Amino acid sequence: MNLHPVDTFDTIHAQQFRNDYYRQQKPVVIRSLAKQWPAYEKWNWQYFKEMVGNERVGIYNNVKSDAYTPINTADDYTTFGAYVDMIAKGPAGWRIFLFNIFDHAPQLVNDFTWPEEYMKGFVKKYPMLFVGGATSITHMHFDIDLSHILHTQFAGRKRVLLFPYAEQYKLYRKPFEVLSLADFSNYHQHNGKPDYEAFPALKKATGYEVILEHGDTLFMPAGYWHHMEYLESGFAMSLRALQQGIGPKLKGVWNLFGMRSIDTLMKKTAPKPWYEYKKNKALRLAQKELTKP
Repeated sequence: MNLHPVDTFDTIHAQQFRNDYYRQQKPVVIRSLAKQWPAYEKWNWQYFKEMVGNERVGIYNNVKSDAYTPINTADDYTTFGAYVDMIAKGPAGWRIFLFNIFDHAPQLVNDFTWPEEYMKGFVKKYPMLFVGGATSITHMHFDIDLSHILHTQFAGRKRVLLFPYAEQYKLYRKPFEVLSLADFSNYHQHNGKPDYEAFPALKKATGYEVILEHGDTLFMPAGYWHHMEYLESGFAMSLRALQQGIGPKLKGVWNLFGMRSIDTLMKKTAPKPWYEYKKNKALRLAQKELTKP
């Protein structure tokens, strides 16, 4: 993989952000954006336990999906408070995915502001909290609705790999899914290399790598592939903004209601043949990338 550092600013003028990153579809980290929010100081484990400690949440382990894995189905359930107690005891490869904490504690929306000076189109009904114990992994994927994301880390450190959408075949995208066939787990422990023997096209993939810390806000342009590993137990909030224009919005709708429905149906009716078809096609498309000059 050809990895570059993500441009990082303490502050960045909105016009520069739009010109150099939003319009160029390039990621960037803004370190001071969240520091002006009450959430920067207020949001911690104890605060959230007091707010939503009794709420039931789905938790996910580090096992990559296979032929039989339904989309976004939790591996277990617990309360938010019990989950926080579990990950506080030490490394725990469990994470909470797409938890809308604001449904249960709507007053939390007063702890941050929507940064509309940077972009428009925020989906204000769906700010989302992402929580993970140390060693937990979010496997390589792109967001199905193709929204732009401002992802702010509030606790712990997290290592992030990023690739433009156009790198999808080098990343072994599975057809009718948003997931990579390749496994990037703990790649940094192997000299920054995933399994090139099994997935040789990854050598040609060009992307970015960054470690997010408390208060860092990462801009992920629409369709960017991302893989995240929690170096420490932590949580982050994602603010989503729709792309401009009808074409990108329709593509997101197709992904959500067309592509995903087909994949779900096939996983139920012919899981093994369907998986083999997707795997073989991903391998063929990656092989084509290897033959390009």
